[in-house]
Amino acid sequence: MRILMVLTSHDRLGDTGEPTGFWLEELAAPYYVLRDAGAVVTLASPLGGQPPLDPKSSAPDFQTDATRRFQADPAAQEALAATLPLAQVRADSFEAVFFPGGHGPLWDLAHDPTVRALIEAFVAQGKPVAAVCHASAVLQAATTPAGEPLVAGRRVTGFSNSEEAAVGLTEVVPFLVEDRLKALGGRYAAAADWQPHVLEDGPLITGQNPASSDPAARALLERLQAGMAARA
Repeated sequence: MRILMVLTSHDRLGDTGEPTGFWLEELAAPYYVLRDAGAVVTLASPLGGQPPLDPKSSAPDFQTDATRRFQADPAAQEALAATLPLAQVRADSFEAVFFPGGHGPLWDLAHDPTVRALIEAFVAQGKPVAAVCHASAVLQAATTPAGEPLVAGRRVTGFSNSEEAAVGLTEVVPFLVEDRLKALGGRYAAAADWQPHVLEDGPLITGQNPASSDPAARALLERLQAGMAARA
């Protein structure tokens, strides 16, 4: 199994002057779920190289077994420091794509035409597209061959309005993930704040928040393993 994971290259939290980037748990948890199952994981980002880590996600309260393992893993750190530029990756080189969140994707991945084309290519090839937390916003520009929003009529989730309010960033982010998915016709649903919640619909696998990273990756893994078994 070859899995592409796409990280943000954006490092500024709007006009606040504060740093942002990707959320560590949302990379580390799926990275090891997939790697430990034998997948080859390739990391990419719009600019390539070292993507920005949201420093808040390194705080002690947000550490998990996966984040501690990732931070102490020389091979993982080497891969993170050398992400491929997104323009160099192709959907036909991978079996699936996974988008970790953090606030950064709201400013770059959600508007990147290369990301849109990549998502549409994965879907056209019958391959799953997974995204968690704020990264569910990457689905906003993707369309079906008929030109309809990819999320229209599909059950999707992502960082909720309630969770954004809880972290005090409702007026800072360029848009709210929940509102945007609903506006595009997505059948958005959320669990209680900070609780794991994953939805699958067609090619899409979406997770609500950092706690959903691990179960979203496991859902993706099950989908891929089922496909492999069916082809055997």
